[in-house]
Amino acid sequence: MRALTGTDPDRLKEEQERGITIDLGFAHLETGDVNLAFVDVPGHERFIRNMLAGAGGIDIVMLVVAADESVMPQTREHFHICRLLRVPAGIIVLSKSDAADEEMQELAAMEVRELVAGSFLEAAPMVAVSARTGAGLDALRTALISLASGLREPPIDGPARLPVDRVFTVKGFGTVVTGTLVSGRLKEEDELALLPANRIVKARGLQVHGQRAGSAQAGRRVAVNLGGVELADVGRGDTLCTPHGFEATRRVDVAIDMLADARALRHGARIRFHQGTTEVLGRVAVAGSREPGLGARSSVPGSAEPGSGTRESEIPPGASAYARIRLEGPAVLTRGDRFILRAYSPLVTVGGGVVLDPHPPRSATRNAAAFARFRRLDVREGAAAPQESAVLSFIDERGAAGLARSALVSRAGIAPADAEVLERKLTSAGKATRLENVLVSPVVLQDLSSRLLTAVTAHHAAQPLSDGMPREEARERLFGSAAPAVFEHVVASLIATGTLAGRDRLTLAGHQMSLSAEEARAREAIERLFRDGALAPPDLAAVSSGTGVAAAVVDRVARLLVRQKTLIKVEALLFHADALSSLKADVVALKESEGAHARVDVAAFKARYGISRKYAIPLLEYLDRERITRRVGDTRVLL
Repeated sequence: MRALTGTDPDRLKEEQERGITIDLGFAHLETGDVNLAFVDVPGHERFIRNMLAGAGGIDIVMLVVAADESVMPQTREHFHICRLLRVPAGIIVLSKSDAADEEMQELAAMEVRELVAGSFLEAAPMVAVSARTGAGLDALRTALISLASGLREPPIDGPARLPVDRVFTVKGFGTVVTGTLVSGRLKEEDELALLPANRIVKARGLQVHGQRAGSAQAGRRVAVNLGGVELADVGRGDTLCTPHGFEATRRVDVAIDMLADARALRHGARIRFHQGTTEVLGRVAVAGSREPGLGARSSVPGSAEPGSGTRESEIPPGASAYARIRLEGPAVLTRGDRFILRAYSPLVTVGGGVVLDPHPPRSATRNAAAFARFRRLDVREGAAAPQESAVLSFIDERGAAGLARSALVSRAGIAPADAEVLERKLTSAGKATRLENVLVSPVVLQDLSSRLLTAVTAHHAAQPLSDGMPREEARERLFGSAAPAVFEHVVASLIATGTLAGRDRLTLAGHQMSLSAEEARAREAIERLFRDGALAPPDLAAVSSGTGVAAAVVDRVARLLVRQKTLIKVEALLFHADALSSLKADVVALKESEGAHARVDVAAFKARYGISRKYAIPLLEYLDRERITRRVGDTRVLL
């Protein structure tokens, strides 16, 4: 690296003394329009965890093999990790060419070609170099520039995401974090979220390749001077991102590819989960065998054929399977993320895979329905519309709660522009309905509509005198877990089609309230007695005894008249609406006749209307509420 870029990435004293890379090192090379950022990872097997922290998000791998030593065990492990991470391109470098004769170089080249046969490095250029003499370095630079020029730019329209690989402090500036910006764009003064703690911080300054920059986009090595956080509160494995762009999780559904030379991964096994710069322990729940993946066999001896969903106790070497991993700590993940699995002990790489759902529901994983769900979520290359299938699965699972539109980016891992296109496609095809900020399945909406109509029908049958089912009762009973917009949409749709009617109370369109003969008699009697009683009406017990109508019937009809506003409830008393209307008109007329200083007290009020204190006090307080009078001491001022 020093010979290639002029920068020695081994910054630690121990690295320089021992002559080996222990932690991540960084350098860059600018040639013309191409700017290459290098992450120098440790080669020693004891430091694979550090290597994994630097391998995420790279576009090109330089697989360095010493010409005088050829392929070593750590070479194989590094190569397998790059395959599992789906690194798109690479170049093979035979270093120490000055220490190996031509025959040794040819032998090393042959062994490397055997190792990479059938992989993404099968046709990769191979360059022999010597850091001591400089031989081959120009050819290596040319090969790197050629590879870099053919790569696609990473997405920059989505939320920013920078897995932190290094944290330090600079005197006069404070906390600085570095990492590879894997998506989105950062700008100075941006407000950002530091996950998993979800701490809000500010980007006070940016550097790209050691130079001050006002902004940085995906694919760049970036150093960010953070405001609002102390050095002790940040560490490798944290993620700096756009607020609400990503979420931390402790449960993730995945597809796993096992290495052919690994031990079988048993159901319930404890593993080390590596993604980006994050390392966290977890346990694997095997859901079922997948169609052959990386190095997989066409079938798994002693287990069900792929697609059966039968419970399995392990994932054999070289096989591919679906699983749920329950993490012991939080990780920031999105659908499509690649990860590496290492055994808890001994520390060896056993496989890797892809995230299918970073926020799966709490549900069984080892039955036919769960297996069918995994198949629906699968993102394998060449699958028909894998994103659409997964999003529809998420929408279905969310039911009446709906899938937040923002989850198309944070959970489904779709770029914002593509998410909008997919949303329009699903809604126009009738596969999803957008209600404010959520997407809901039309099947769910239809089911809720049917349930609401059934409930209103049952309400009419149980309470024939009711004006309809109270709106809030319907919301709480049937739409308790639904997004607020779902209830309003269902009711509005049924009213628009002429099926339902009402505002505060919901009723079937065309429904007519029917009274029995006894109820009709009670209604006529109540209306007459309360109108005649005016401001000193009878109580309901007196109505029942005076008319011979059952108390339950009188009570039921009285509630109907209250709903219809024929009777008005004033505290514990009932008055006919006409009586109260006449009272308000009379008090208003009293003010006009007595002038602006007109007042009335309880005694005068009782005498004027010939009523007892039992009625006078509630009626005066009613007039206060209606803003006809205002209490001042023991009297009322007429307003």
